[in-house]
Amino acid sequence: MSDTPLIQRIIAVFWPSFLTSGIATGAFFTLFDPQDLVHIAGLPEISRMGVYTIGFFLFWLLTAGTCALTCYFQKPCHTDNNRVTRA
Repeated sequence: MSDTPLIQRIIAVFWPSFLTSGIATGAFFTLFDPQDLVHIAGLPEISRMGVYTIGFFLFWLLTAGTCALTCYFQKPCHTDNNRVTRA
């Protein structure tokens, strides 16, 4: 296991993904009107703020997943004879 504290590993995933999702939300909703998306999707009436909120959390979930995968794949691989190999 890593000697990095758990809270630091959690923050290393969620803080960059929070910032990135804020930028992605702003860029996405600059191009697409939330009310048009609601009508196209055939969803019940949702306020613009509700659509912005749902969009932000979906972008945050997506970017948190990619950050978590990046952290996971940074771990060194172990060979059959338990030596650590570096790329």
